Amino acid sequence: MASQPRICVVGSCMIDLISRVPRLPTLGETLMGHSFHMGYGGKGANQATAAAKLGARVSMVARVGNDVFGEGTLENFHSHGIDTRFVLVDRERFSGVAPIFVDDHAANVIVIVPGANFGLTPDDVRAARSEIGQADVICCQLEVPVETTLEALRIARDAGVTTILNPAPAAPLPDELLSLVDICVPNEVEIQMLTGHSAQTIEDAERAAQVLRARGPRDVIVTLGSRGSLIATAEAGHHVPAVPVDAVDPTGAGDEFIGALAVFLAEGRPMAEAVRGAGAAAALSVTRIGTQVSFPPREELDRFLRSHESQA
Repeated sequence: MASQPRICVVGSCMIDLISRVPRLPTLGETLMGHSFHMGYGGKGANQATAAAKLGARVSMVARVGNDVFGEGTLENFHSHGIDTRFVLVDRERFSGVAPIFVDDHAANVIVIVPGANFGLTPDDVRAARSEIGQADVICCQLEVPVETTLEALRIARDAGVTTILNPAPAAPLPDELLSLVDICVPNEVEIQMLTGHSAQTIEDAERAAQVLRARGPRDVIVTLGSRGSLIATAEAGHHVPAVPVDAVDPTGAGDEFIGALAVFLAEGRPMAEAVRGAGAAAALSVTRIGTQVSFPPREELDRFLRSHESQA
């Protein structure tokens, strides 16, 4: 087991603009909100921060705008000890933003405006080849150009680095990209968009996951919110129940899951144990408002896991 797992994240940085509302508005409606919160987000940055707060050595490959949001993002990375040597400042594009609405039942709607994230190129990734090759696990998503993600996965595969893909937001993907993925982690909406099969039941989720596996990924983990997650491997499917909590804000829970999963796998944990730990980390995160600020540090997660195991 590595004393300090090394995680490299190739992906997006966003500024989350979160509005709390009593319910999600209908088309054309103006609705009075409860509160507003601005925080650091983007799937890539979230996963990097989640992993760093759990004790990993983390590097980020990304682009931010030449603006106050970009400056703040870099400062935020530094505050978490994340290596930013390969976070480039884009002189032409603004930083990415994500307006988010969260209702009183913890349901949310998110719109992303990628900005500088869509300026991240395969050449940018190739410049970080040595950093990717030294990682235990690399995490990728789809908030940067697909060809950039594809190049990151190629480099990681050539170096024997474990690859995790979060196919979000869901988009048509080339088979070559999926063939380079060790672990694909969609949610129930994304798996349906990628395969045409629903995840309405646990059995449905397993069938959909095996359809996706047939396109290339070694393993598929479908995150199912309050129903937990479904692990699909070549051998079988395995349902991991969720840790019950009182959810307040689900924003970023999927990213916390993936960041924690990367850390636990890099530490050498078996898949089922890593998924249980990642699910517990995600459960903790939804009990608080915000995205990265809701992610638990390692000590808190370890206490939570011990408490849950003693009650099992």
